[in-house]
Order: sequence, then structure tokens, then C-alpha cells
Amino acid sequence: MLPDQFDYLCNKARLYLMKRSLRTPISVEERMALTLQFLAHGDSVRSKSWEYRIGKSTAHKIIGETCDAIWKALKEEYLPQPTKQRWAEIIEEFWNKWNFPNCIGAIDGKHISIQAPPNSNSMHFNYKKTFSFILMAICDANYKFTWVDVGDYGSNSDGGVWANSELGKSMESGTADLPPPKTLPGTQYTLPCTLVGDEAFPLKHYLMRPFARRSLKTNSERIFNYRLSRARRTIENSFGILVSRWKILRKAIQCKEETAHKIILALLVLHNFIMSTNSTKYCPPNFTDHEKDNGTIVHGEWRHDCVQGVVSDLYPVGSNHAALTANTQRNMLRNYFMSDAGSIPWQNDSALKGYNINLP
Repeated sequence: MLPDQFDYLCNKARLYLMKRSLRTPISVEERMALTLQFLAHGDSVRSKSWEYRIGKSTAHKIIGETCDAIWKALKEEYLPQPTKQRWAEIIEEFWNKWNFPNCIGAIDGKHISIQAPPNSNSMHFNYKKTFSFILMAICDANYKFTWVDVGDYGSNSDGGVWANSELGKSMESGTADLPPPKTLPGTQYTLPCTLVGDEAFPLKHYLMRPFARRSLKTNSERIFNYRLSRARRTIENSFGILVSRWKILRKAIQCKEETAHKIILALLVLHNFIMSTNSTKYCPPNFTDHEKDNGTIVHGEWRHDCVQGVVSDLYPVGSNHAALTANTQRNMLRNYFMSDAGSIPWQNDSALKGYNINLP
């Protein structure tokens, strides 16, 4: 983080961190520095208390309060509720950058490992036999988060967390403030705007998932999965950047669950803040996955820098059963990607390596 970014952050959060006391309070700048170092370096609260010569309980309190202040100070500017206009901008970005039409974002969920909360029984106990809560997020085409949901029990599924979220419920009921259906570029066919997700999510008219890998039958299905994967890779990279840059996420978070929620929310808005103001050092060109001219994917540097298993994927539990309208919509997109208007030059070479290219 650059000095001017730090000063801006302190000024934005100052209203929430000012203290009145008979003794000289710890300054906002010192509180912010301690918290950012704790989040970025991933060391213990005890080491920070020694470094800043304050009590351990005081350091715990400062970290929780400062993370909460960061979230409150930045959320309206850097993680606002998406509007119809913002969704429309994201659609254009996904088409121009990732060649996926009518896409309002990529969605995924992660387990955030924590120490076992008291009296939690099995609610936070996940399929990897660790304790966690769930972070569900949507990102745009430029690796910035546009919607987040934090705090569901680690025993819940990806699809279940999404279905019970406010945005998920509004999309299911048709009350979400989304752009109207749009024509596919270069055609006269109209389709609704959708999210893209992996096989952990159900197929809906507002949420496209890939064809099940175990039952792929045609090359057109493989090409659809490849094209969807190109768009969905944005959320995978967004989480990768987050975990790589904030080392607090490389081990189970050792604090109260409420404080852990505040830490995650602060990290999300800090990620968007830095990506929006100066991403050159935070996310240099080769840090994320990128493609060569022939479509070959080159893995980003963050993949060599992340510790697997601490922030982990959710267990795939999505059903293959979907409404007729959702299946019809996916098939229309599959056919579109095979047409002259919707195909890209390298998709056959990238999606059909090792397969019979003469199949439909």
C-alpha cells in the first residue's frame, strides 16, 4: 500500500476510530498500521502487541475495531450494492474481455478456516474436517468483488448458501434489479442476464453452470464448458489474489468468530480499494491467469504463492436437474458458441485437445 493510499484510508476511517479518554489515546494512524500489518503479514496478535508495546487484549480490540471501521468507511464506495447500470457495465466488460455474453459476474464460495467456536457443535465443521464459515462472492471481469455474503456455517453447501442469501432469493423471485434480457451479439436471439458458476451451483435461468464432466457427449458441450470456464476463472483469480496478498488467510484465523467476520469484510473492501486506486504492485500483469494469442492459458503467479487447504473450495453438491427454461437457455448459448457470430478462433484447439473434433 502506497503512503497516499494509507493516508486516504486513515482519513476515511477516522470518524469511526476517534477515541475520547483522559489518557492520550492510540492514534488512528497507529491503529491502522498495526491492523494492516497484522492482515498482510499473518503473524500473531501477541507479536503485534510486543512490536507496538501494548497489551495483547488491547491489540485484539484494535484489530476488531479497525477492521470494522475499514468496512464501514469503504463499503459504499468500493463495494456498493450493484445497480442496473453497474450490471450493464459488467456485461460489456465480460463480453469484451472474456467473450461471454450477458454475464453479470462470476460466483463462487470459499471456506474460511477458524478456530473452533465455543459450543458450535458440528455447525462449523466442514467436509475437510476443519472448522470454518463460508464466504460467498461475485466478481466482475477485472477481479473486483461486486457482492459478498459472509458468515454461513461451514457445514452448509455452496448452493444452499446462495439460495438463502438476499440476492439469491431476489433473483429466484424475479425481483432483483437486473438489466432486461439482451440480444446475443451478432444475432437476433434474446437471453436473460446470468451469473456463471461451477458445478457446485444449480442451473438456473440467471445462473449458468457447466455440463457435468462425467457425462459430456459432444464437442459442443466441451466448448461451452471451456467458454464458461474462461469467464468463471475471474472469481478463482480474485480469491487467489486475496489469499496471496493477505497472509492472515494462510492459516486458521485465531480470534472470535465475530471478529473473523469483520476481518474478512475489511479484506474484501481493501482488495477493491487497492485494485481501484493503484493495482500495479498489488496485481501486476503476470500475477493472474492470462492467455497467449493461441488461447493457451498461462497460470498466474498467485498460484505458486497460495497455501491450499486453509481457504478451500466448497464441496460440489449442485443438482443436474434444472428447469426446462434453464436447460433451453444453456443449449442456446452452446449453439451460439458454435456459430460464426459467437465462436472464437482458438476455442476448438483449447477445448478439444485429445477428443475427436469431428463429433458434433
